Amino acid sequence: MLDERPMVAEPERPVRLPAGPCRGTVLFRSVTFGYRPDAPILAGLELTVPAGQTVALIGSTGAGKSTVAKLLARFHDPASGTVSLDGVDLRDLADAELRRAIVLVTQENHLFRGSVAENIRFRRPDADDAAVEAAARAIGAHDFIAALPDGYATDVHRRGGRLSAGQRQLVAFARAFLADPRVLILDEATSSLDVPTERLVQRALRSVLRDRTALVIAHRLSTVETADRVLVLDGGRIVEDGSPAELAASGGRYAALHRRWRDSLI
Repeated sequence: MLDERPMVAEPERPVRLPAGPCRGTVLFRSVTFGYRPDAPILAGLELTVPAGQTVALIGSTGAGKSTVAKLLARFHDPASGTVSLDGVDLRDLADAELRRAIVLVTQENHLFRGSVAENIRFRRPDADDAAVEAAARAIGAHDFIAALPDGYATDVHRRGGRLSAGQRQLVAFARAFLADPRVLILDEATSSLDVPTERLVQRALRSVLRDRTALVIAHRLSTVETADRVLVLDGGRIVEDGSPAELAASGGRYAALHRRWRDSLI
């Protein structure tokens, strides 16, 4: 395993991301990618996400949603075209800087054996206790953490087994909030939760997403409703693009999904 060459290699001469308050612009330019050479998932994808915008991706299974997220997290490189952050091709970024700038939260976030505080500061090991607590308070996790036998020092056990699914997700959001990335990717981050727990996590999402660029992949439209913009993908192409309200009134695919979701709440 140690002798394996990585599929996404470190650049020989890394480029630093530009500093400044307006950061987090994501560009996909003519991006083509497939997991097999003869079966492209994305074909010439063009996408601009301005800094600070929350974009939701929806579509049927295989439409390319998770592939877009994986390319942005640089789990893979495009076969052609470029994916860039603040004007820098992701292939030109050192891995350490890329992981600081882009954070991925999934429905099954790994918690390590150790304390709640250690798991929250996983991406920022130098953060002090006050910063850890501030992050937990910001996303609404402080009360349940304070109620644990040893508070922030409570051992979560292997894979976070001492905590419920919703509590593990709140710890993951606190971890992301403390890391303060330029871009946050949420890949089905609430799909495994029951409705009451999802509502608690939804409140946390508003804090996590504020003032940062975010890409949200979700089947539940309750999550999509928090987005500034919705992209409907089909066959690796963007077929609808607009705000949730605009697309709900358009009569297209999102409108049909939105109508079924509203009817399910009655």
